Amino acid sequence: MRRRTFAASLGAAAVAAGALPGTAFAKPGRQCPDAYTWNHVRVNCGGFVPGIIFNETEPNLIYARTDVGGAYRWQEETRTWKALTDWAPRAKWGYQYVVSMASDPVETNRVYAAVGAYTISWDGNNGAILYSDDKGDTWGIAELPFKQGGNMPGRGMGERLVVNPADNSELYLGTPSGNGLWRSKDYGRTWGKVEEFPNPGNFVIDPNNEYLSDNVGIPWIDFDQIGGKIYVGVADPADPLYVSEDGGATWQSVPGAAAALGDADGNRTIPKQSAVDNTNGYLYVITSHDPGPYNGGPASGRGGKLMRLSTQTGEWTDVTPPYNPGRPIPGFGGLTIDLQNPGTIMASTCNNWGPDEILFRSKDSGATWSLSWDLVSENERTDRFVMDSTGSPWLSWLGTDNGASYAVKHGWMIEGFAIDPHNSDRIMWGTGATVWGTENLTQWDAQGELIGENEAGERVALPIEQFTVGVRAEGIEMTAVRDLAALGGTLVSAKGDVNGFVHTDLDRAEPMFRKDWSGFSLDYAASDRDIVVATGDVHSETAGHVTFSTDRGQTWQDTTRLEGSPNGSGGVVAITADASAIVWSPNSATITPVYSTDLGKTWNQVQGLPARARVRSDRVDGSVVYAYSGGKFFRSTDAGKTFTDTGATGLPAEDVLDFRVAPGKQGHVWLCGRSSKAEVPKGLFRSTDGGTTWSRVSGVDVAVGVGFGKAASRKGYPAIYATATVAGQDGFFRSIDGGTSWYRINDDAHQWGSAGEVITGDPEIYGRVYLSARGIVYGDIA
Repeated sequence: MRRRTFAASLGAAAVAAGALPGTAFAKPGRQCPDAYTWNHVRVNCGGFVPGIIFNETEPNLIYARTDVGGAYRWQEETRTWKALTDWAPRAKWGYQYVVSMASDPVETNRVYAAVGAYTISWDGNNGAILYSDDKGDTWGIAELPFKQGGNMPGRGMGERLVVNPADNSELYLGTPSGNGLWRSKDYGRTWGKVEEFPNPGNFVIDPNNEYLSDNVGIPWIDFDQIGGKIYVGVADPADPLYVSEDGGATWQSVPGAAAALGDADGNRTIPKQSAVDNTNGYLYVITSHDPGPYNGGPASGRGGKLMRLSTQTGEWTDVTPPYNPGRPIPGFGGLTIDLQNPGTIMASTCNNWGPDEILFRSKDSGATWSLSWDLVSENERTDRFVMDSTGSPWLSWLGTDNGASYAVKHGWMIEGFAIDPHNSDRIMWGTGATVWGTENLTQWDAQGELIGENEAGERVALPIEQFTVGVRAEGIEMTAVRDLAALGGTLVSAKGDVNGFVHTDLDRAEPMFRKDWSGFSLDYAASDRDIVVATGDVHSETAGHVTFSTDRGQTWQDTTRLEGSPNGSGGVVAITADASAIVWSPNSATITPVYSTDLGKTWNQVQGLPARARVRSDRVDGSVVYAYSGGKFFRSTDAGKTFTDTGATGLPAEDVLDFRVAPGKQGHVWLCGRSSKAEVPKGLFRSTDGGTTWSRVSGVDVAVGVGFGKAASRKGYPAIYATATVAGQDGFFRSIDGGTSWYRINDDAHQWGSAGEVITGDPEIYGRVYLSARGIVYGDIA
């Protein structure tokens, strides 16, 4: 693989600014004359992987689904994942949110994905079933008449979408929101509701919170191939399991299921996942009081069970692992069975926050269990395997081992959890941050017990030969990019959840540059790009500060805390062109913007700006800072101390995602608008006099993000990159003549759904563009 670094500049274009005849707006199907290649800045995942799906017939055919970052197929030869849904257009952005996947065990080229983002008002789009006859290289679309929630609670339950192994033209889909059970009899092309199925579920986490108020519905379907039965799990504590013995024509509640799967302590529990042993005739079901992935079980008392149903006799047996070091089991996340040795089953806890998640393993159908780790004493533990985060150094979260709590953990939110059906030694599991795996799993069984007793009756660790678990996430990229600073030779990113990174080699994953921080905003001094400032949402007693670097992100220092700043007040930060002042607008309705002239040692209140105003600095004049709020544009000529309304009119008062200032062009400001309301102006707006007067850029219908890079010629205008709709065509566009002409630089295979709210060029490499997508995508002229 060729390494992508910043070292080699890609030669300037032969066409100078202004040399194109007339206005050349991009039109549907018209591409930029420069072909682009697309890559990812490497992090290795950085988000939740709720599903790992092994094909039961074809070895090494493995799929992974993510909640917001699309679907992937494993490439055994490189041990990397190939993205399968980068083609999802902006209008169908929810197709990057994968609710469930199913790999056909009969015709293994067939694969299916249930997609859709949210089931509540945040998302006005219905879900769909994607179907492919070539392992996901191309897809057809079957639109559904209801929403699905790839980023909703319960997204690690399931799988909701399954292929009937007895008739692979038939698929079943469990839905949320009371929509019931659905079925296709033509390989996923058309779908209809199974009217005979009586129970759509009723479990709601919190009716007073919109995100938590939707009915979880039907989380999984499974098949007993011995008796030809179809089992369906339902999020209904009083009636949680149904069966059909006649191919789905009629359905009955499974006798004793409510009592067997219920919680003796009175907590509401639901059947979260299942696994079938078609050799010994067992259906295993794990339960939890919460659908996950954030919560496991109640603070006191056991939060979940693992139950075994004999599919032939109907007998229920409680096979819940009896022990969790130091606390009750909070609830289960994942469940898997070794199809090569069906008596071997494994389960994971879900959010066993301290000191780590636990993997349980049984070789005798749940009669006895062993653990992945155990406590020797309160601050000491012994482990069956070593976690190797080589290649993903950020997985330590800049922490260190502290007694029994390790910096690099088994994970959390473990729900995607699967033993390879063709290889008992291979297992993979997804977490809230990565995919872990090993090809030495059966070494677990040779290790014996982890804990013994010495002559004094004290617990001691027994000697074992540990195996290694490593990262198996290469190729999956799904971090939430909130801001980018391209410094030339260095790319700094602010990212939600995983803080942020400083990349000097785009093909190498780096440690985070901040701890306990969810990145939000970045800026740099135009006169000295070594000086960088950043904000993030800090949820601790240290909330309320900006961080800065004077060596291009190699080291960072925190400013003085701004008193009164609440948790999550990252907001937007700007630094003047000459680095003489920092202006910070916290994300707080009660705190107006502040400025500092001593790198944050002291803060002073800005005059003339409302709370939450968005601030940017001029890239030439160190005394000028701009701000925008509610349709009004403000300017400061004293380095951010005071702001005045420029009196500009005609700007959108809402749905403004961003405005940016052109480098090397004093007073040149560009503002994006994309409101869906007809009465609100939208498009790309430009000012060349510091925000006093504005013109709407002709031909740009909607603007989502804008940024700048190296000009095409020595005297040309900085290359402008925009995520926009131009002449009716959605895409990522480039202009090299100050916005007169625009050309689409991406193609239909590279759209990434709701990508590009953050977009910027490189100051030293002409043609290079970085944008927020599933992680950071960057494009180069081929």
